[in-house]
This record gives sequence, C-alpha cells and structure tokens, in this order.
Amino acid sequence: MRVNRILLAAALVVVALVIQVSVLARLHLPGAVPDLLLLTVVGLAMVYGHVGGALVGFGAGLLADLAPPADHAAGRYALVLCVIGYCAGLVRPENGRLKSATGPMAVVVAAAVGSTLLYAGVGALVGDTAARHVGLTGLLFSAALYDLLLAPFVVPGVMWLARRTDNDPLTENGPSVKAGNISSGWLSSGTGLRVGGRSGLGTLKAKARTRSARVGRIKGVKRL
Repeated sequence: MRVNRILLAAALVVVALVIQVSVLARLHLPGAVPDLLLLTVVGLAMVYGHVGGALVGFGAGLLADLAPPADHAAGRYALVLCVIGYCAGLVRPENGRLKSATGPMAVVVAAAVGSTLLYAGVGALVGDTAARHVGLTGLLFSAALYDLLLAPFVVPGVMWLARRTDNDPLTENGPSVKAGNISSGWLSSGTGLRVGGRSGLGTLKAKARTRSARVGRIKGVKRL
C-alpha cells in the first residue's frame, strides 16, 4: 500500500474506533451496536480493492481486539474484518466511483450480516456461546438495520476521502508525457528535425549531397 493510503486508513480507523467505543457502545440500543469500524473498512475496501481492503480490515480488527474494553480473544475481530474487507474489495466499482446507492447499501447489509455470523462462528469455535443467549436472529436484524441507517453518513465520505488522497499527481505520468510532447514539438518546429527519428538526419545528408554536387558542377565548368 502507498504511504498516503496507510496514513489515511490509520487516521480513519482510529477515529472510528474512538467514536465506536466512547459513543456508540454507550447508547444501549437493543440488539447489536452500530459498527462504525465495519463501515469504515467497507468504504476503504471499495476504493482500494480486495488486497487493500483485507490489509485495512486486519489492522482495524486487531486494533479493536486490543483496545479496551475488549472481552474476547485477540485476533477474533481481526479475522472477521479481514474477510469482510477482502470481500467488499471484490465488488469495488469502476475507478472507485459510485454510480448508484443500491450497490453500496447491499454491500453494507451483506457485510453486517456476514460479520455477525462470522464473529459468532469464530466464537463458537473458541467456546464463546454469548450469541446463543442473546439471540442470533435479533443480532443479525439489528446489526443490518443500524449499519444500514449509519452507512449513508459514513461510507460516501470515506470513499471520497480515499479517492481524494489517492490521486497523487507525482505518481501519474500525465504531466511528464505532456512535457515531452511539448518539448519534442518545439524542437521539431524550430529545427525541422524529429526527436528520436531519422528523417532529420536523412534531410541533412540529402542537402549536403546536393551542395557537393553543385560545387562539382561549378568546378567542372571552370575547368572547361
């Protein structure tokens, strides 16, 4: 990943995690908690692609596993967000630009349901049965509803920031190519030569031969 991508992803993940822990987790809503960190990973993955989404998801999930008050095994949410980031990056729109809101909203719902199921499945493997006591159906419905309501305020802004910082003019070849075309055109218009070609050299050789032939003719006339 580029440096600007890493810096932006780190800043957005930290801000999302702070809001998640300090604000959203204290709302005491029925069912699940709105997952701002998940929405941030989805937004970045839909611009950076599946590889960048997996890396961002793993880093964000690992940070959430280590941040207090985490009450689960470290690496559990990192695995969940890594898979979600990879899958969300596979459906990245062309050039990272949204044509309609239907696709991203469907991705958000799928990510909310998939992350809840995957988190509960990994918990069942390590002996955590909390999802059974709370009710998995209620968690799935509330997670999809909360994330869907929060997504219009988060995902478009994250994608806009990702596209804005990803357009680095220093990494593009447009200005250098244009400068080369301008310089070559300027040289060709001023001297009659083609830069990098042989037509100019051929023209010079032809002119030199013509001049030498003319000089030979004049010398021949003088001799007569």
